[in-house]
Amino acid sequence: VQLQASGGGLVQPGGSLRLSCAVSGSIYSINTMGWYRRAPGKQRELVAAVASGGSTNYADSVKGRFTISRDNAKNTVYLQMNGLKPEDTAVYYCNAVIRRFSYSNLMAYWGQGTLVTVSS
Repeated sequence: VQLQASGGGLVQPGGSLRLSCAVSGSIYSINTMGWYRRAPGKQRELVAAVASGGSTNYADSVKGRFTISRDNAKNTVYLQMNGLKPEDTAVYYCNAVIRRFSYSNLMAYWGQGTLVTVSS
């Protein structure tokens, strides 16, 4: 199982970026999918998550600016980031809680991380 994240880059304050993360490999089902970030000198934090049924939750710092969504047919999760601020600068990691086989336990998998830099 692999998670391939893309979409990071350099953007000016107030700008937008869209992150994508696709799950590949043989799996039975995907439970929660989400995005975390680690800013320089800080601990990793949850940015947003979306359950298999579509319910979402967001960090207070991104509410109203970021939108998480998923395409279950493509096993892909997205993070639309609008109104970006310098404090959003971080490496963003996608996460998926996956059941590989019908009899398997749920396990968390991580993408490789994509750098988002918000600077003028």
